[in-house]
Amino acid sequence: MNTKTEHEIEVAIIGGGVAGCIAAIALAESHSVVLIDKLSEPAERLGECLAPAARRILKRLNLLTDFERTIPSDHPSLHLKSMGMQSYWGSEQVHVVDPLRNPDGFGWHVDRRAFEVYLREAAVQRGVECFWPMQLHNTRYADSRWYITAVSGDKAGTTYNFRAKFVIDASGRQSHFARKLGVERQHFDKLVAYWATLPDYETNKMSTISASELGWWYSAPLPNNKRVIVLQTDSDLVDKRIKNCDQFIELARANREMAGILERNHGEIRFQKTAAANSTRLQQVAGQQWAALGDAATSFDPLSSQGMFNAMAGALQLTDLILESGFTKDLCPDKMLQFQAAYTNQIDQIWQHYLKHKRIYYGQERRWEDAAFWRRRQ
Repeated sequence: MNTKTEHEIEVAIIGGGVAGCIAAIALAESHSVVLIDKLSEPAERLGECLAPAARRILKRLNLLTDFERTIPSDHPSLHLKSMGMQSYWGSEQVHVVDPLRNPDGFGWHVDRRAFEVYLREAAVQRGVECFWPMQLHNTRYADSRWYITAVSGDKAGTTYNFRAKFVIDASGRQSHFARKLGVERQHFDKLVAYWATLPDYETNKMSTISASELGWWYSAPLPNNKRVIVLQTDSDLVDKRIKNCDQFIELARANREMAGILERNHGEIRFQKTAAANSTRLQQVAGQQWAALGDAATSFDPLSSQGMFNAMAGALQLTDLILESGFTKDLCPDKMLQFQAAYTNQIDQIWQHYLKHKRIYYGQERRWEDAAFWRRRQ
């Protein structure tokens, strides 16, 4: 560790992903905000679908116009229009879901990394102090403030001390801040995503979802003539069967729809890291001058394809509660307790709504009732 620097702010946000950036942008006009992330730049990751309703959020934060025209310097294209979904779920017959009747219009398939770069740049432009790469080192609460120590990830290893009135944990499933407070995380299944990217030569730019005995497959076009193929299954069902790209392709070819996609799209297939996709939630999502946001609070099965939208909507709901309560300005204990109760109730309602629709959707697939993956969900 090297030189120490001191920063006093109103809100510290741990995690510079979609949820953290949206929260920072939403609060920037009314609060002094710092945004801390362990990565110097966003990593390549799953989750490219941006629902049509996200248009309202981007417009409210004055991000929509720039989003639709901005091209990050290292990416030829940030997004492409989502044309809908082909679903092979419950039968071998295709069911098409298109956005033509959606009042918000079309959604997008985004380059996830480029989208997060765009949001980071927008946060900087709005006056948010951003620190990355920065590793959360220690936290303690005293005198109605959170004292946060973080260490830069560069060679200097500079120590930064932040003194904040309020902390938002937006650090994803790892929930780094909440974990340091001893808050436990509940895991409800073993779902993981094995994924690969490949060139896209399809004329049909709809996404495809296809159930199989082992779980379910998903494929979608990405900007810049790329495509993603994903297998969602339980880790214990395939742990020894998918160790490399060839094994992944072998399983993909056993699914009719994925086999067709592989046949029509030749080129180098990049097998990516396995990603956690299971349903989890913190046992406590808000406490003394802190709250968890996005995947740090609750993480959902990607079946709904609403991950980024939920992160964005959740960020606005949290920041609206902060602004409405006003407790970050005067630290009134009664206002703080009202905020905690309101936010906890909000997350509980979202979680129950999610569980209900998850049961309904998985219950529609009955072709492999005796298979372990489906038996666990039915």
